[in-house]
Amino acid sequence: MSQFSPDEATACRRLVDLALAEDLGPIGDRTSRALIPADQMGTAAFVVRTEGVVAGLPAARMVCEAVSADLVFKPVISDGTRIEKGGSLATVSGPLRAILAAERTALNFLQRLSGIASLTRRYVAATAGFPAAILDTRKTTPGWRLLEKYAVRMGGGTNHRVGLFDGILIKDNHLAGLDGDVQLAVTMARSAEGNDWLPVEVEVDTLDQLEEALAARADIVLLDNMTPDQLRAAVRRRDELGAFTKLEASGGVTLNTVREIASTGVDRISIGAITHSATALDIGLDYVQ
Repeated sequence: MSQFSPDEATACRRLVDLALAEDLGPIGDRTSRALIPADQMGTAAFVVRTEGVVAGLPAARMVCEAVSADLVFKPVISDGTRIEKGGSLATVSGPLRAILAAERTALNFLQRLSGIASLTRRYVAATAGFPAAILDTRKTTPGWRLLEKYAVRMGGGTNHRVGLFDGILIKDNHLAGLDGDVQLAVTMARSAEGNDWLPVEVEVDTLDQLEEALAARADIVLLDNMTPDQLRAAVRRRDELGAFTKLEASGGVTLNTVREIASTGVDRISIGAITHSATALDIGLDYVQ
């Protein structure tokens, strides 16, 4: 089973605590307490109802352990694995009351994160044969960013910056405050205290702005909402200059358009949809014994 980084584990623990407090409240599972003897034991399996890529098993384990130390969570496969309909992801054994208390919250984590991993894998597969990496964005569910970016990696994608604190991306609204002066913006970003080790990325809307960004020796240029023909021209111009600048396409990318975009020769394609529009993977918990 894949493991969370320390930061991802901390973020998940916080979310698990919130989710269980929301679901169980101060009373707990009234239905199970009324119907299930306290000493009744059981085993249940997490089973996918449709094919997809799995992500979130460490979160499901965390949920089970938070509900009861007597629950034993056993993964059958690892995050990042593609699984067919009807396949088992993991089992959980122990007091049946605790299994039922953990069920929905564990499934919510698994379904959401597996949905992101599955959609990401579709974009990665659609660009097979081209060097462009599929990147996420900051268009994530508040509080879930680290986990959703983890799911992107499980789907074969690459993480963009986590937040405003760990990357420099000069966007159109930043440039508006500097009268559109790309050279000045790049120089100021590089010279600011603490920024010397960070790559500088600049968002441009036109090929003229690209020229400015290349002249400023930006590390990465984000080509926003450009047509495939414009993207090809941008790649040609970068190559003519022998620049080491990476080119990133972004804006309205879909599964229908991503392969053509990748064919233009860009190095990166950032896609907000892989997090903000992913459909949850259908996963259920089936009682085994």
